[in-house]
Amino acid sequence: MVVDLKESREKIDRIDKQIAELFEERMKVATDVAAYKRSTGRKVFDPEREKSKIETLKKLVNNDFNKTGIEDLFRQIMSISRKYQYQVLGTENDVNQAFRQISSFDIDADTRVVCFGEHGAYTEQAMEEVFGKNITAINKDTFREVMETVANGEAKFGVLPIENTSTGGITDIYDLFLEYDVTIVAEHIVKVEQALMGMPGTKLEDIKTVYSHPQGLMQCSRFFEEHPDILTKTYSSTSAAAKKVADDGNKVQAAIASRQAAELFGLDIIKEQINYESKNYTRFIIISNQKVFLSDASKISLLFEIKHEPGSLYNMLSNFYYNGLNLTKIESRPIENRNWEYRFFVDIEGNLNKPEAGNALASIREFANKLVILGNIAVR
Repeated sequence: MVVDLKESREKIDRIDKQIAELFEERMKVATDVAAYKRSTGRKVFDPEREKSKIETLKKLVNNDFNKTGIEDLFRQIMSISRKYQYQVLGTENDVNQAFRQISSFDIDADTRVVCFGEHGAYTEQAMEEVFGKNITAINKDTFREVMETVANGEAKFGVLPIENTSTGGITDIYDLFLEYDVTIVAEHIVKVEQALMGMPGTKLEDIKTVYSHPQGLMQCSRFFEEHPDILTKTYSSTSAAAKKVADDGNKVQAAIASRQAAELFGLDIIKEQINYESKNYTRFIIISNQKVFLSDASKISLLFEIKHEPGSLYNMLSNFYYNGLNLTKIESRPIENRNWEYRFFVDIEGNLNKPEAGNALASIREFANKLVILGNIAVR
């Protein structure tokens, strides 16, 4: 006999009401458990207890489908419970206690700031827009050299590109964060208009080879699809490529770089704005070897590694959702010597002084294999 749909829905509504009431009651008891754990120094997250609890609950149902459903349901309930406990009890905020808040950058003519690339690079433009020209500027040829110069205290700040709207994240930068103890303190966005340039009098049909940084070449990939006879060669930076063309003085060579680089090295602009995206922007980060953040910092950048098991990434990211923190970026990188395992670089909106950030970070720290706060970033 087919049961009337209305009758079935009424039954479901009654059951759902009971589930909701029991859920709320469970959360109140969970808070008491968390208070006890805190008073005795025990962690909120107890993976062995949760595993044992789920195995017990699975035995209460009769078929494999329901066993899987019970496991999924209670993993969610336990995860929500932990997040609730952190919110109600607050955190000791020891995750971010190493960071010190400052009101502004202390900058003068003797402040040493290092940036990537030759003079005329977009990174140098970003540096001058953030710090002005009344500083002691240092130019380095590689990302690693910039990181190293800041990490060893030779420069107070460093400027590096980290993401482009056309080509995405610059993975080399993410990997270097594993090697150098530096902090991201700010970010700055520059509109990038890549120009094709060569020796005075050079025409497009003269060019055999074009030099640029890999990012510059990628941002102009459609131009090279239209000119398959032109050979591309990667160079250390866009501005260094422009300098090479000027130094070599050969009309068969050209570079992709900024208009400022063309003017600096005496090159002619052969073709303006050859990047395929007209709204082409690069995000630059400001790094320091001090654990500081500006009072108006509005974005937290994190590195974390997780267990290689179902639901791990969800459990990490859901901490942001339950604490009202907007996820603005996620980037994954493979972990060395651990096939198919990844570390994640995440940006969320927030300030380290805010309780919701402390709650989320405390919960993540207990669940992650590794957690590093890369910085609390202010927009400049």
